[in-house]
Formats: sequence, structure tokens, C-alpha cells
Amino acid sequence: MALAEVNGQQIAYEAAGDGPPLLLLHGYPQCRAMWRPIAPRLAPHFTVITADLRGYGDSSKPDGVEAMSFRNMADDMVALMADLGFDRFRVVGHDRGARTAHRMALDHPDRVEALSLLDIVPTHHLFADLTKEVAKAYYHWFFLAQPAPFPETMIGHDPETYFMRCLVGFGKAELSDFDPELLDIYRASWAMPGAIAAGCNDYRAAIEVDFHHDAADLGRRVSCPAQVLYGADGAMAQLMDVPATWADRLADMTAAAIPGGHFFPDQSPAETAEALLAFHAGRA
Repeated sequence: MALAEVNGQQIAYEAAGDGPPLLLLHGYPQCRAMWRPIAPRLAPHFTVITADLRGYGDSSKPDGVEAMSFRNMADDMVALMADLGFDRFRVVGHDRGARTAHRMALDHPDRVEALSLLDIVPTHHLFADLTKEVAKAYYHWFFLAQPAPFPETMIGHDPETYFMRCLVGFGKAELSDFDPELLDIYRASWAMPGAIAAGCNDYRAAIEVDFHHDAADLGRRVSCPAQVLYGADGAMAQLMDVPATWADRLADMTAAAIPGGHFFPDQSPAETAEALLAFHAGRA
């Protein structure tokens, strides 16, 4: 692991491989370790950078809701890649990492060469077109966004139960789908001071900050080539036409379903890596 002092934060990252730069971003409630089954499959073709978003893993945990906006997270990663000598790069994001990547492509179109968004619909769409079925399946968006310290107190009472429920509850997954070594890394990440609060502020920011940023950009489309991957059995795929939610936001889009639920990178790492290589290697 290495730490970079960028954009007023300490960002933890790892680098491997050789070739064009490819940034991999995790989601909630994981950290950069989620890419360990996939990164080695990409490293023969790319310089693979796996990084912890601010508020997660070994990265710094800033205070406040605004600090955890996707715009700030995106700025961190652009600064990290510049610090590593990469002015342009490809980016793959899952969950919160995908939302960060989408914001990055809007705010820094000159930096992002190609984009992969894994198992999300646009943040603005999720809120503006919310159905009772989506609200039930993704209740955590609204629980975590409650005023402090309510969710922090509830989660802190029994972090193991809460976070394990996240891993099996967001899609068709069992704990056996997750590498036991990675589960131990996640447990250590959740136990870090400030981690629970930062995760809550991430979701508060989605409502209080990110929704308004996205509303201001509804007339814009990401111009770089974009790939949308989603879990074939996940809540998003069952409740929505995931590619259709992106049709007016991505100018050059391809889409595919991967076996599994929301955490299909853990459930189907080979298929995920194959899809990412097919998309990004053709643009190397």
C-alpha cells in the first residue's frame, strides 16, 4: 500500500502491471481490496491502480456531509492519477465508485478516456423516479442519510450484523461468495475511527449535494466510450431497465449483464474481468 497526499486528503492506493492506466474504484461497504480477484487479470494489459475513496479503507476520513460528495471524491482521484503521472486514464467503478466515476467523467472530460459503470443507475434517476419497490430494496440509502448520530449509533451497536447484512442484502449473494480474507479486510476497514460516520455522510451527500449537482447536468452526456455492467440477478436489474436509465446520459454506451447480484465482481470475477478487458483493451 502507498499513500498519496492529494486534494487535501490521504488516499491509499496500490499499483500493479504495465500499460495504459486503469483506475478501479470500489463501493460501499467495501474498499480497494475488492479488486484483488480481478486486478491480476487486468494487470498484463494495464497499469492497474486500485484506490480507497475518501472515507473508506486506509484513506482519510473527512468530517461533514459536503466533504463526502462524489465531486470531491472524483477530484481526489483525478489528483491521485496526476500525482502518479497519468493525465488521462480509464476508470472502472462499482457502486459508490461508479457514481464517483460518472461525476469524474462530467467534471473532467479531458481526463477520462473510457468509463465502466458497475451496477448502478444514475443518482438523479434513483431519487427522481423512485418507486416503492426500489425504496424497499435500497432502504439503506434513506437509513444512512438520517441525521447524525442516529444511523452511526445503530450501526456502531453491532457493526458485524449491519455490514454483513449489506453484503448479502443488496443483491443475490451469500457470505460464501466473498473471499474470507477480503471479509477480514473489510471488517478492519469498518472498525477504523470515522469510517461509519464517513459512510453515512456519503449517503447524506447523495441527497443533499450530489442530487443537485446531477440535476444541473441533466442536459449533458458523457462523451467518452462508456460501458454499463450490472448483476443479472440484482435488485437494479429486477426492478429497472438499467441500460435505459443511462441512454440519455452516455453518448457512446455498451451494456451487458454479468451473472450474480449487486456484488457480481465478487461472485463472478472471471466474467467481470473478461467484460472489462473486452471493452477497455480495444481502446488501449
